[in-house]
Amino acid sequence: MEETADVSESQTPSGIRHERIKRLVALVIAAELLLLPWVMRIDGKPHADWEQFLGRFHPLAVHLPIGLLVLLPILEIAGASRAGLREAAGFVLGLALAACLLALTLGYLLAYGSGDAGPGVVRHMWGGIAVTIGVLACVLARPHWLSGEGLRAYPALLTLVLLTLVWTAHQGGSLTYGSNYLTEYMPAPLKRLLPNATGSGTATANSLYTLHIHPIFDANCVSCHGESKTQGGLRLDSYDSLMRGGKDGAVILAGNPTGSLLLQRITLPQTDKHFMPAEGRPPLKPEEIAWIKAWIQQGASPTATSVAGVSIAQRPQDPPLKPVGDYSSMMPEILQMAHGQGAKLVPVSSKPSDGLILNTVDVASSFGDAQLAQFQKFAPFIVEADLGRTAVTDASFNTLAQFTHLRALHLEGTGITGAGLAKLAPLTDLVYLNLSGTKVTAASIAPLASMKNLRHIYLFNTPAQPAATGDATQQAAKDAR
Repeated sequence: MEETADVSESQTPSGIRHERIKRLVALVIAAELLLLPWVMRIDGKPHADWEQFLGRFHPLAVHLPIGLLVLLPILEIAGASRAGLREAAGFVLGLALAACLLALTLGYLLAYGSGDAGPGVVRHMWGGIAVTIGVLACVLARPHWLSGEGLRAYPALLTLVLLTLVWTAHQGGSLTYGSNYLTEYMPAPLKRLLPNATGSGTATANSLYTLHIHPIFDANCVSCHGESKTQGGLRLDSYDSLMRGGKDGAVILAGNPTGSLLLQRITLPQTDKHFMPAEGRPPLKPEEIAWIKAWIQQGASPTATSVAGVSIAQRPQDPPLKPVGDYSSMMPEILQMAHGQGAKLVPVSSKPSDGLILNTVDVASSFGDAQLAQFQKFAPFIVEADLGRTAVTDASFNTLAQFTHLRALHLEGTGITGAGLAKLAPLTDLVYLNLSGTKVTAASIAPLASMKNLRHIYLFNTPAQPAATGDATQQAAKDAR
């Protein structure tokens, strides 16, 4: 009855005046929301920390208006037969408007404070503005709907708001979970209605893009154009993001390499302020640029497995795993070593022939050469030794040389200098060696060149680290050859 009384009162002079004031206020709010992106322009630069701090409450606050707006049509429909629900619907609508304004404010603070103006952010922002203005229009239209005037305006507006809400939520989900957030598991019949949701733009696992083009971007570009940092609104961490481009538009024009902004930037002189990769990173290698150019020239396909004129040598495969024998009879001793030393011998699998892993993580600071020597009796069964950040020295190589089936060796963060690395040469199964954060030199790792199966050598933060390379691991492995 309250709603009816309100409607009748709206016909009085004071009611008409009140209605005009409401419309004027709504018009001012709508105008402010539409002008906001130009008044406080997101320029791609981070701003005050307090803006980012408050803005990070946006993901929490945004769920409130969503829940209220989903509840609203249920109350309106049920209110046709149940007294009191229509009054509750009016309260929920007003609360939804306040929640929309709060979520929109926090969302804008997040975008403005971080300077993130990518196309996904812009779409999400305009969606939020559209939803808020739509809810505001519903607040104005609902009294007329209740009084019998404008019977279709309010339901139509509410339907439009809900549809816009779904689209806006999809844009928000895409920022966090990827562009196919809402469509990835969509039933096939529905996908056929959405050309962009069919997955045709998704790179396949064995394509030239996945195996060779994307790794170039991943190693050289994603630190500035990825999920955690998106300069210029451009992300290069997936095929879809690459083809979507950034605030300057598309960066890849399939079939037109000279017109592709990305290729233009990576071929500029290093002294040019627009040169990419930026921030002092070295330029891409000539063969990498040639691969990208040929790939663009021939359609920038996400599925093509080869490109005419491009021949890329296959990387050697790691050698097959060899069985190491059965250590089952030694299990009592193995368990005793764990109790006494603290270091553990962990089975690789339930099959004893798959070997053991020497794990020292719990006792790293007190595990040295003498402790390692006590594991020599288990040497034929150890396939991985994690000695990172332990107290072992170059003397440990005498013991490690007995680990004849060793495939992976972690020595990062230890005090070794590399003297004695040559003693590892007989370990023909060794594929992985991490020497990061040690004192090894280029001369001390030279003997490793004879180890043909050693594919992965990590030399980060060592005197032997290759200079000016985006991938110290691969370059070090090449140098070691």
